[in-house]
Amino acid sequence: MASLDIQGVRKSFGATKVLHGIDLAVRDGEMVVIVGASGCGKSTLLRIVAGLETATDGKVLIEGQDVTPLEPADRDIAMVFQTYALYPHMTVFDNMAYGLKIRGVPKAEIAARVKEAAEMLSIAQLLDRKPRQLSGGQRQRVAMGRAIVRHPKLFLFDEPLSNLDAKLRVQMRAEIRRLQKRLSVTSLFVTHDQVEAMTLGDRLVVMHEGRAAQVGTPMEVWSRPADTYVATFIGSPAMNLLPGTLEQGGTAVRLAGGALWRLADGARPGADGTKVTIGIRPEHLTVDGADGIAMAVELAEPLGSETVLHGRLADGTALTARVPGAAAAERLSLTPDPGALHVFEAESGRRIDPA
Repeated sequence: MASLDIQGVRKSFGATKVLHGIDLAVRDGEMVVIVGASGCGKSTLLRIVAGLETATDGKVLIEGQDVTPLEPADRDIAMVFQTYALYPHMTVFDNMAYGLKIRGVPKAEIAARVKEAAEMLSIAQLLDRKPRQLSGGQRQRVAMGRAIVRHPKLFLFDEPLSNLDAKLRVQMRAEIRRLQKRLSVTSLFVTHDQVEAMTLGDRLVVMHEGRAAQVGTPMEVWSRPADTYVATFIGSPAMNLLPGTLEQGGTAVRLAGGALWRLADGARPGADGTKVTIGIRPEHLTVDGADGIAMAVELAEPLGSETVLHGRLADGTALTARVPGAAAAERLSLTPDPGALHVFEAESGRRIDPA
């Protein structure tokens, strides 16, 4: 086990800047998930930690040691890839044991480590098979087993569940989390899937255009997004964002369509006339009420216990609501929970914490 410190890491490919100075401290035994849209720099950051890419500037420290100049083999890390990267001509046992063999680990110890990892991952019965005889989920377990047997200081996961079907992804997600907690290995997990991020991480790093837009626990990021990008990226369906203007001493927001939404008691994010963006999650809108806003329903997605409604306000602004049970109305009056309203600066998109 070890801590990981990423200090001022920048990366450019020619004139293209991919990372703009990333600082991150990962505690011993912590699972940190790096999440963001394609092209935001998350995989590049992981590859720099692994030593597969060279940082343009900055340092990577593992257990306090600067490993920036070291080759990948000298960093004592294990990486699990999206593509499994198994040797097709080797058995499961040999795939898991290969890294130990080239390090000169005694055969008896290799056998013991492989057996322990295989039992932990429920693949002990597969040790004599070749990768082509395995399912996608079994291959991913073998790839994880190959990492576990090395007893590394650091685990790196590069979108390891992307090639699995939806049901298997949920199962493997839970297995990875249980395994990481059991082993208490410091881990970085890269994904573009915000559900994986929310369920796997002790903390999240939400990447946007080569920068860390927000770092925090999953619930901190979900309940107090730092800006409009994080607000819409974390949460499904995405948070609604509506333009408005502060009124009544900064205690209410007048929406562009004319509706007035009152903020939580005591909240005064700015002076009257301040232009803001108001955020409300679909699940925090209820049907009818005094502060209701009329929405014409364009699409209803019934999910059994709830329905996701997509529609537009009178001024054409798109809105999404998630309501309990079945809902098939063509028009609805929706009311926000005042305590669940988020206020952002209109121009920068940065969060405003009400005074």
